Amino acid sequence: MDSKKLALLCRDLADNKKAENIVALDVRKLSSVTDYFVIASGTSQPHLRAIVEEISSKLRDDHDLRPSRTEGGGSGSWVVLDYFDVIVHVMHAEARARYDLEGLWGDAKPVTPPIPRKKKTPAGK
Repeated sequence: MDSKKLALLCRDLADNKKAENIVALDVRKLSSVTDYFVIASGTSQPHLRAIVEEISSKLRDDHDLRPSRTEGGGSGSWVVLDYFDVIVHVMHAEARARYDLEGLWGDAKPVTPPIPRKKKTPAGK
């Protein structure tokens, strides 16, 4: 699987668990370490764990992919899954605001297509 497809898949898997403010950034022209960052926010420790578990288990079970490293999986507010060409950051909103990865990598282009959002309909309609 190419790195862009992997980044989009990680983004979609995070969305499966209702991660917030999900963004995939193309850092190929800016970094020699990786091709893409996927950044997502969780609202609590259990939410972070659910997002991380969704990504890691689906990639392992469906694509035989395992992260080369996982950092922050204990009680931290930031978990990193390193798939070489794609690095996934799952963070509490406060940690995400503090470290501002999107600002740090401000020259990176967001990966398209965007996640389709379901329209909310009024109750009873």
